[in-house]
Amino acid sequence: METAESILAFWFGADSDDARTAEQKKQLWWAKDSAADQEISTRFSACTAAAAQGALDEWRADPRGLLALILLTDQFPRNMYRGLPASFSFDAQALRWCKQALEQGDDHRLRPIERVFLYLPLEHSESLADQEQAVELFQQLCNEVPADQQAVFAGFRDFAIRHRDIIARFGRFPHRNAILGRTSTADEQAFLQTAGSSF
Repeated sequence: METAESILAFWFGADSDDARTAEQKKQLWWAKDSAADQEISTRFSACTAAAAQGALDEWRADPRGLLALILLTDQFPRNMYRGLPASFSFDAQALRWCKQALEQGDDHRLRPIERVFLYLPLEHSESLADQEQAVELFQQLCNEVPADQQAVFAGFRDFAIRHRDIIARFGRFPHRNAILGRTSTADEQAFLQTAGSSF
């Protein structure tokens, strides 16, 4: 079984510089790569199931453990079940852990690049209140990082704003409709024809 530290090492690597980490890991984090999806599924699917069943709840006592749980339930399912409804099936649990971490101030015990992924369950939520909180947190994060890293974190903030604006407009993410069997409105169908409508 994987540990919280082995999960974080896989996701973030060993470089202590956040901007270099973001550059080195961007393919893993953001690209649609079937090989990476398969690796994550093979290596981490049992851990994701264990996390969802409460078998790893002891990890919640530590900020890095909570972050590992969030990766298992927010990020990894999007790789393991890409294009399937199951890719979103752990979102509610990830969001609960995200909010627990925020209530405890755990985000301030993590590196800035780690905080990005702690906050992402809010950005993945179809609640406008969660989206507004995500934008606020990403803006704060952008303000706190050193000047030479602000461009990287401004990019994360801008993505949060784009997500928030979609939820403000539609109340949901239209690009999920086909996956989840939801019927798109005419406005959503038109939106889905525009560049950048999917994430």
